[in-house]
Amino acid sequence: MAKITGIYTASHTPVMLNFPDRIPAALRDEIFGAYAAMGQDFMAGKPDVLLVLSNDHLHNFFLDNFPAFCFGCAESYESPIEHWLHAKRRTFAGDQAFGSFLLQRALENSFDPSFSMEMVLDHGSLTPLELAGMDPDLPVVPILINCVQPPMPIMRRCYDLGTFLGKAIAEYDRVERVAILATGGISHDIATPRMGMVNEEFDRTFLDLLESGDIDGTIRYATDFVHTAGNGCEEIRMWMAAMGAAQGARYERTYYRAVNDWYTGIGIGRFVVGA
Repeated sequence: MAKITGIYTASHTPVMLNFPDRIPAALRDEIFGAYAAMGQDFMAGKPDVLLVLSNDHLHNFFLDNFPAFCFGCAESYESPIEHWLHAKRRTFAGDQAFGSFLLQRALENSFDPSFSMEMVLDHGSLTPLELAGMDPDLPVVPILINCVQPPMPIMRRCYDLGTFLGKAIAEYDRVERVAILATGGISHDIATPRMGMVNEEFDRTFLDLLESGDIDGTIRYATDFVHTAGNGCEEIRMWMAAMGAAQGARYERTYYRAVNDWYTGIGIGRFVVGA
């Protein structure tokens, strides 16, 4: 029976890696330090495998085929797929047996995800892992959630997916320790006239609700007000899945800043599991 060692939420933006000097050095060091602290906490749990909840930025999918959920079932994953991202190219080891197990259990539990044995990972997955200093040899199982092209899975469905994942992980007996990283958001807008605007009020209210433990209220707020926080804020679907996997565990934010010159409300936090 596998144990969840940690569930983490973290924003991602390629600007962190491509233009780190666009913000004052002190602020940059503060943010990078928060990611490094997340990585230290993450590795202290000594996970055997990492489940990455992220989204695809039109690299694996396009309008001719865009699943709501896609489970990675590959032996390895190339990253980053973007040639312009200032990050070293690397190959993440996969855990094909674990990914396949989750896929089969999802089908048995009334989810109908797509799956891929040739998935590539973009900045959404790579950026927080790079900044966190994750062990490069730790196997990953990516699950991609459509946050880009409507129609998207509703917030409640993403929460339900996370609830399923938490239970399925507990049933798996081929690894002992599993960590989860949900990455995306918070408020930001890409390729619109609002790009560079951050809705700090939305972000702080959203984080307050997560910390309050009000699951229904958090889902309702995310559903009703995500449109006020930019098209990139749709990525909080991964945070909904993380909340489901946490099965009521307390959430604590470890960092938040509205960083307009990085176009994003930068949020980091964790669900305190096993406590």
